[in-house]
Amino acid sequence: MSRERTDIPEIYKWDLEAMYSDAESCEKDLKECVAMAEKFTEYRGSLDTGPKTLLSAFKDMCTLSRKLEKAFTYAMHKKDEDNRVSQFQALAGACMAAGAKVSEQLSFFEPELSEIPEEKLREWIESEEGLKVYAHSIDELIRKKPHILSKEEEKILASLSEISWVMHESYSMLCDADFSFGSIEGADGEEIELTHGNYVGLLSGKNRDVRKRAYERMYEMYKKYMNTISTLYSYSVRQDVASARIRKYPSALEASVFDDNVPREVYDNLIDVVNENLHLLHRYVALRKRMLALEDLAMYDIYVPILDLPEKHIEYEEAKEIIDKALIPLGEEYRSNVRMAFESRWTDVYETPGKTSGAYSGGCYDSAPYMLLNYDNKLDDVFTVIHEMGHSMQSWYSNKNQEYINARYPIFTAEVASTVNESLLYRYLIANAESELEEAYLINQYLDGFKGTMFRQTQFAEFEREVHARVEAGDMPTGESLSKLYGELNAKYYGPDMNYDELIAAEWARIPHFYRAFYVYKYATGHAAATAISSEILEEGEPAAEKYIEFLKSGGSDYPLELLKLAGVDMSSPEPIRAAMRTFEALLTRLEEILK
Repeated sequence: MSRERTDIPEIYKWDLEAMYSDAESCEKDLKECVAMAEKFTEYRGSLDTGPKTLLSAFKDMCTLSRKLEKAFTYAMHKKDEDNRVSQFQALAGACMAAGAKVSEQLSFFEPELSEIPEEKLREWIESEEGLKVYAHSIDELIRKKPHILSKEEEKILASLSEISWVMHESYSMLCDADFSFGSIEGADGEEIELTHGNYVGLLSGKNRDVRKRAYERMYEMYKKYMNTISTLYSYSVRQDVASARIRKYPSALEASVFDDNVPREVYDNLIDVVNENLHLLHRYVALRKRMLALEDLAMYDIYVPILDLPEKHIEYEEAKEIIDKALIPLGEEYRSNVRMAFESRWTDVYETPGKTSGAYSGGCYDSAPYMLLNYDNKLDDVFTVIHEMGHSMQSWYSNKNQEYINARYPIFTAEVASTVNESLLYRYLIANAESELEEAYLINQYLDGFKGTMFRQTQFAEFEREVHARVEAGDMPTGESLSKLYGELNAKYYGPDMNYDELIAAEWARIPHFYRAFYVYKYATGHAAATAISSEILEEGEPAAEKYIEFLKSGGSDYPLELLKLAGVDMSSPEPIRAAMRTFEALLTRLEEILK
């Protein structure tokens, strides 16, 4: 049973009062944001009058954005402390409404700026020193110019921005609010209510009958509502396709990767290289089947650990010590910053009633990069802490070294810092394992994590690519056709040692990320980049660590592929993905040696 928030020592709760002393101060800033946005419209029609006017507009827009971001961060974090508090529910809603108003008022800016000739903009950057900090943003606008619509059209699209999420919100309400999976019989005959939250935990349990019951109950529900879910997803895909066509992109996929200035080949390379290495996943599946002593390995057997090791109880203070040692390869400066983060109340550590589940790194430019945790004294929780600390350290380094306009790093690179930290923790624990059994257990955990990111997310990416291509060719997917495609991909990925059933073909319907098209591939590319970076840090030491810190400091000052090159990784090449596969193969070979 979780403790009440009032029972948790202050040192284990984040210090949001460092942002605002109370909700009223946040509300005051929100009102100012709406007023500032209305005043900002005075720039309409004048952006081309000279560099000083443009510089003034950029400065005012950043001031407004920073204030709105700060208010939004405070409201959402306070709500996440206890979702039952109506005051912060209302404040979060007020932030969303204010954001929509601001977005509509500022919608003229990009179309009007795009009408200024490129030569003039570049001359202004050279002549007006203050504009140099906005050079990357201006370059980004010039790059996107062919896809920016007229001011009137952009205003219409901005006013419809809330509606664009209707399929995602409808799916979320159906699956998260309306679905009730009922109860299944547990290992001791007790009734266990099945939820999204405990599903993976049940599939990780040793009792195969319980795993099977949870699996069947979960997917039977999705099959029951397949017509509704397939309609929602099909129209979500059609919206992606329509949006890409409206903005004159060749395809929805190319529209998505264009945002990051990433060539389509990066997406295709990922799928191609992973497909070339599916034999490694097949080898791992075969090992899992042997170790579990199963004649018919099923999809509900894919999460259960293949080795038994007593669960270690790791108090939060001990976790901090483990993390400090694991991060030694990154150097004393990085480690001292991590210690400072722990001491400065960036982190909300323990579960309390009403608190948002899971974990994340948040904050904004004008706050600490706060971390929400629900720490439960398990090894998995230690990995969660070091993962979120990776995000927060990237935010901290970026905010300290970049102006606001260039501080926010792109999604494409966002998972790199967190995964580098995780990789270093795995390597530290494996190197310091007290027995071969513990070493094998940790390698198994690493391989499972790799499987879930590199192989599984790439399978999702391949599914998305094919579905969007079919819609662009004029097809309207159905529940039956989507399930058939997903089932075929699942069979290809997991190989001949996996026993299939028709239920797994419905798994696509359980993936909310599909309503944010072509997002999941970034998890896999980020994992590949992080694997390459962490290996280089461990092999080369300080020079590689220094390159990596420079990457963290760079924020969003350049395009993703250029930022990653600072850390020594070229994701335009398939080599980092191949290198990640070599790491997987080496650890798989070692696991096979221990378990032979």
